[in-house]
Amino acid sequence: MEIAINAVLTVAGLVMLCYGGNWLVNGGVAIARKFRISSMVIGMTVVAYGTSTPELAASIAAVGEHSDVVLGNIIGSNIANIGMVIGVAAILIPLTVSKTTLRKDVPIMLGFSLLLIVLSLDGEVSQYDGLLLIGLLVAFTIYTYKGAKDSREKTTEKVKESIRIRSLILLGVGVALLYVGAELTVDNAVAIAKNFGISERIIGITVIAIGTSLPELITSVIAIRKGHSDIGIGNILGSNIYNILMIMGVAATISGVAVAPEALYDYIIMIVFSMTLFLGMISGVINKKMGIGLVIAYCAYLASSLLL
Repeated sequence: MEIAINAVLTVAGLVMLCYGGNWLVNGGVAIARKFRISSMVIGMTVVAYGTSTPELAASIAAVGEHSDVVLGNIIGSNIANIGMVIGVAAILIPLTVSKTTLRKDVPIMLGFSLLLIVLSLDGEVSQYDGLLLIGLLVAFTIYTYKGAKDSREKTTEKVKESIRIRSLILLGVGVALLYVGAELTVDNAVAIAKNFGISERIIGITVIAIGTSLPELITSVIAIRKGHSDIGIGNILGSNIYNILMIMGVAATISGVAVAPEALYDYIIMIVFSMTLFLGMISGVINKKMGIGLVIAYCAYLASSLLL
């Protein structure tokens, strides 16, 4: 009976994620048009922050006694964002990639991923490392803000649409629904998984990582189907960066995060997926064939993780 209740609450969480993702995209696009900010910047800031809140909440809740869950959630989410989210989105519709994304945004994501590995070499992401990551988060936010300012100044198009309270309400309600929906989904999915005796590391990189990546999946797919592929791609790149800088930064600053030797395998997979995405973007389009390849590779990763 208890498992049935968990299943119902999981479905309820997924419904909230669907509506939350739709409203978050609508509010973000309206604000972008008003301030003449590029969709990519909105995707990497407002939308990415919003869809990263479930990972932050889950990691803070697990910090201390459950370091494997924290690390698994961050690494697993970054892998899921590329393998599952971009993979599924590309299957639905080819994703056009701008030169700026290829030249700047993806290398930045790769750089922070490599930095996390370097900080983990001593077996822990310490509180000092956490402060460093938060400092880099502030620097990255300033860099993104300046990019948004430049893009606005270079835009000559006149925008007639005035910003409305409705846009801000859509944005706020969207984030709230994503947060509550992810909490319901993750908490109840974990309860189901524990009944089958699955380890915390596996729960982190599978159940929690997939659960907290659902906002990115739903938001990106909705944005792309609405013709805003820049928001969809920017959401993923921004979320992966915030997972490392914000979520790991906050979690490590609170109590430090132990890094088990098994995490090296997950780190390698994260870099492989990131490099694959970078190479796939060189042509300027992530096509259906690559999307299928990413999804198959992600499923293979999940299967191998369960067997190790």
